[in-house]
Amino acid sequence: MGEIVAVCTSLEKGQRKINIGESALIKNKGLEGDAHAGFAHRQVSLLAEESIAKMNAQGLDVGPGDFAENLTTRGIDLVSLPVGTRLQAGVETVLRVTQIGKECHDRCAIYHQAGDCVMPREGIFAEVLLEGKIKAGDKINKKESYKFGVITASDKGSRGERVDESGPAISKDLLPWGDVIDQVIVPDDRGALARMMKEMVTRGVDAIFTTGGTGLSPRDVTPEATLEVVDRLVPGISEAIRRETATATAKAMLSRGVAGICSSTLIVNLPGSPKAVTECLAVIAPVLEHALETVSGRGGECSR
Repeated sequence: MGEIVAVCTSLEKGQRKINIGESALIKNKGLEGDAHAGFAHRQVSLLAEESIAKMNAQGLDVGPGDFAENLTTRGIDLVSLPVGTRLQAGVETVLRVTQIGKECHDRCAIYHQAGDCVMPREGIFAEVLLEGKIKAGDKINKKESYKFGVITASDKGSRGERVDESGPAISKDLLPWGDVIDQVIVPDDRGALARMMKEMVTRGVDAIFTTGGTGLSPRDVTPEATLEVVDRLVPGISEAIRRETATATAKAMLSRGVAGICSSTLIVNLPGSPKAVTECLAVIAPVLEHALETVSGRGGECSR
């Protein structure tokens, strides 16, 4: 079980960092108050305590933050994690590994002292997918990643007459849980939608999220297509979405979206606007991890 042993920041780049014990990880930015926050894909740097021990063995008196890392860890083999690995850090935050090691252009003070520096070889970098508080003593471990499919139901979109913004919004919002490996635009046609869902299930995605076609117009047939495909309904998801989003707009009660399971794939209907899909995914976010691990067979039964 991995553990965070230090949370370190510096006011300027190129400096050794100071262990402040706790801070906050900000989505798409990095560690709050750190000079390196917002640095492209290298938003957060991590180095293992075990790596620092190698430098101590060479006679250096160094510790957390001395290699300019943000998070010093223990008990997790950072350098073995492939790029793309998601990490659960603490209770709230999720990181995604973006780089292993780095090229050292300017030799740091530690290199000049010892003739070596472990950070370029064994430090890793990550981006913040879910933000929250972080502190020394928190657990940090590899997180399960899932495969998603996204289907946009749109006549105009399928003809290239409208830019699809809802599909990409879903992909972005799902990043803390996994990657969209299949994203398509399909006409508002019941048969075409059902066939695409079945194809994605066959390809082995863990969940399919549709956007559009859940309203009252004659061409809104996404729920009917979904009902053709699913083996079992999960009514609580669609009920919660309508209930919670109705506090923002009464029109939410007009959504006919459904949710269900086909084989080991969860299928959820979402509305057809970028704002709406983000709001709906926020409603189910607290239970999405458990739903995915249960449906896919990677988790256990519900229990208190």
